[in-house]
Amino acid sequence: MISLISSGEYRLIETKADTKMLTLDGSTFAWINAKGIGEILVASHREHETDAILSVGNFKLYDVKGEANVTDLEHLELEAGENVWQSYLLLTGLPGKEKKRARIIPTKDLITGKKRFTRQSRKRTKLPLHLFDATNDEKKEDGFINE
Repeated sequence: MISLISSGEYRLIETKADTKMLTLDGSTFAWINAKGIGEILVASHREHETDAILSVGNFKLYDVKGEANVTDLEHLELEAGENVWQSYLLLTGLPGKEKKRARIIPTKDLITGKKRFTRQSRKRTKLPLHLFDATNDEKKEDGFINE
């Protein structure tokens, strides 16, 4: 099961001290590479001066449990361009008041924009594929057609 925890706008900047800062709808995190640990997000509660804007766009935060071929953790997806998303695993969720740091690991487990994770709003009817011409636009590979 995949649940959308939150979504909104993000901003990734770099400070004059070469520290990357990620802001997700007002919550700010330092994104650092910790020797021997890997990349981590650290909760930050102060204003940071921008030296360079690295990326801006939309984000989605998902909770995944029991989904085939997708890791059971929180997934943070950042929009990297038009219909281009980068997904990250958050091993212990986002940092907050109780937990100041969290590991963040890039992954190929992408959820946003994947048809298999999108709910179908149209009614689907199972009909034998041999009843349809191969050029029929309504024909679906899984044997379903839209009514």
